[in-house]
Amino acid sequence: MSESPTNFMNTTLRSLIHGATLLGCLSPGLITRATAAPTHLVRQSPVLVTNVAPGVILVDFGRVAFGNVQLTPPPGATGEIKVHFGEAFAQGRIDRKPPGSVRYAVTSAALAGNPLVVAPAPDKRNTTHPSAIRTPSEWGTVLPFRWVEIAGWPGELIATQISRQAAFAETWDDAAAAFECSDEMLNRIWGLCRYSIKATTFAGVYVDGDRERIPYEADAYLNQLSHYYTDRDLQMARDTFDHLMKHATWPTEWAPHMVFMAHADWRQTGDTNWLAARYDALKSKLLLERVGQNGLVHSSNAQMTRDDIVDWPVGERDGYVFTERNTVVNAFHLRALQLMADLGRVIGREADAAAFARREAKARPVFQEAFFDAGRGLYRDGATTDHASLHANLFPLAFGLVPEANRATVADWLVARGMKCSVYAAQYLLEGLFENGHGAAAIDLMVAPGDRSWRHMVESGTTITWEAWDQKYKSNQDWNHAWGAAPANLLPRYVLGVQALKPGWKQVLIQPHPGSLKTASGKVPTPCGPVRVEWKREDGFELSFELPEGMTADVELPAIEGAKQVFVNNRPVVAKVEKDRWVLAEALSGRATVELK
Repeated sequence: MSESPTNFMNTTLRSLIHGATLLGCLSPGLITRATAAPTHLVRQSPVLVTNVAPGVILVDFGRVAFGNVQLTPPPGATGEIKVHFGEAFAQGRIDRKPPGSVRYAVTSAALAGNPLVVAPAPDKRNTTHPSAIRTPSEWGTVLPFRWVEIAGWPGELIATQISRQAAFAETWDDAAAAFECSDEMLNRIWGLCRYSIKATTFAGVYVDGDRERIPYEADAYLNQLSHYYTDRDLQMARDTFDHLMKHATWPTEWAPHMVFMAHADWRQTGDTNWLAARYDALKSKLLLERVGQNGLVHSSNAQMTRDDIVDWPVGERDGYVFTERNTVVNAFHLRALQLMADLGRVIGREADAAAFARREAKARPVFQEAFFDAGRGLYRDGATTDHASLHANLFPLAFGLVPEANRATVADWLVARGMKCSVYAAQYLLEGLFENGHGAAAIDLMVAPGDRSWRHMVESGTTITWEAWDQKYKSNQDWNHAWGAAPANLLPRYVLGVQALKPGWKQVLIQPHPGSLKTASGKVPTPCGPVRVEWKREDGFELSFELPEGMTADVELPAIEGAKQVFVNNRPVVAKVEKDRWVLAEALSGRATVELK
C-alpha cells in the first residue's frame, strides 16, 4: 500500500497550537483539537479495484483506517455517484447491515471538482456530543472503513483516480518497532495489534473507538503501554492524561488508572518535571474518600451497582459477586498507593511518599485477611461472599499483592480457568502469568482456538482489534478498539523480553519467556534509541542484542535442561540459576551474543 502525507493545516501553526495547549494558553472550548497531538491525513492507494455488479465498482484498501476518499473524475464528467463505505464484508459486497457499532455509511456526490473529496454525513454521537473528540473540520467527516463501493462512475475506475485520506498521528514511524517469532499466528497477532495502535491515533488522543470517540482512563492506560512498544511518540499519552484529569469518567477502577499512567510516563521518560506539575492532582485518584478505618475501600449500594466495574462488558465478570468490601476495587487502591509512594519519592515529596507507603502497609494484611481463603488458596470476590472469580485473583497477582507462598497456587488456578475475562482484563491476566512462571500458558492463551483469543480476531479477518472477544459478548461493540491490542506490548515485553529497569531506559532487563517458541527477534523503541534483540533455542539458548549508547542491560536466560555455562561473545562469564533463570552477574552494554550451553 503506497502512502504519502497530505497536510491540511500548516505544520508550524499546528505545532504552535499544540505547544500553547501544553502551557494552558488555549481556552477549554478548543479542547477537542487543541489538546490533541498533531495528526494528519495520509493518502493511500487501493490494493484492489474490481467490478462486482453492473455499474458497481468495489475498492479495497486492504485494512480499515479512519478517513474519507478523494476521487479524480475523468475530464468533462458530470452527474452523480453513490458511494458506500464499510468496515464489514459479506458475500463479496460491503455489509449494509453490519452488527453493533460496526460502520456502514452511504452518500451521494456530484462529479464536480477535481479532486473531489467524498465523505458521508457525520455521526452526531461521536462528532457533536460534548465529550467527543473532534477531528479538524477542514478534513471533513472521517470514519473507519476498508471498502468503498461506487455506483454511477463514468466508465472504468482506474486505481490512480481514487485514494483514501487516512488519519494518523504525524509522529508515527512504521519502522520504529518490530517483532517476529517462529509462530506465524503470533506474528499475525503482533501485526494486528500494532496496526490497531497506529490506526486509533487518528484523534490525537486515545479514544474508545468510533462509537463515542471519548477518552477513558483504563482504555488510555492500555493504549499507552502498547504505544510505547510500537512507536517513539511520548506526547499522545501525556495529552490524553491531561485531558482525562479535566474530564474524568465514572468507573471506580478507572480513577486509579490515572496513577498508573503517570507512573508509566515516569518509567518511560525519567522526566520528573512533567510529573511534579501533576502530582498533587493525582491524589484525588486514590479513592481515599471511600477508605474506612480498617484501611479498605468501602462501596455503597450505588457504587456496587454502577461504579465498581470489575470488567466490561458485564458478561465478562466471571460471575463476580459485589459486596461492600470489594477485592478488585481494593487491589486497585493498594496498587495506586504503591505507585504514588514511588512518585512522591522521585520528586522529593518524602513525607507524602512515607504516608502513602504506611497506608499501603497497613491495608495489605487487612486485604489478605478479608479476601483470601486460605483453605482454597484463592481470593474471594469480597469480604462477605465465598465466590472466587478470575478477576478477584488476576488483579492481586498482577499487582504483586499475593504473598510469595501463595503465588503458584493462584497462578496455576488462573491458567486452569483460562480467558474468563474481557480483552481489557486480559492485559493484567497475562502480565500476572508471565511474571509468575507461566509464560508458556500466557502465549497459549493468545493463540488458543475458540472465540476468546487474538487468534479468533485474526482468523475473523479484522484489521483492527475489537472491543470484545466476539460480537456475541458485546452486541454493540466497535471493531476499532485499541484496548484490545495488549499483545502489542506483551510480546516485546515478555516474549522478546525487553523491559526498562530504570526510568528513562538507561538500564534494561532482557529476560525472554520463550514458551514453546524456537526463535524471536525484534526492535523496541526507547527514548535512548532502539533496542534490538534476537534469540533462538536449539540445544541451548542463544541471545544477541544491540543497545543504544549509554544503556546497559541485565540479562537473564531461561534455564535449559542440560545447560551448564553462560558465554558472552564466546567467553565464559559468571552466572547463577535463580528459580527458572540463569542470571548474569554483570550488566552488559553495546552489542553482545549471550549463549547458554
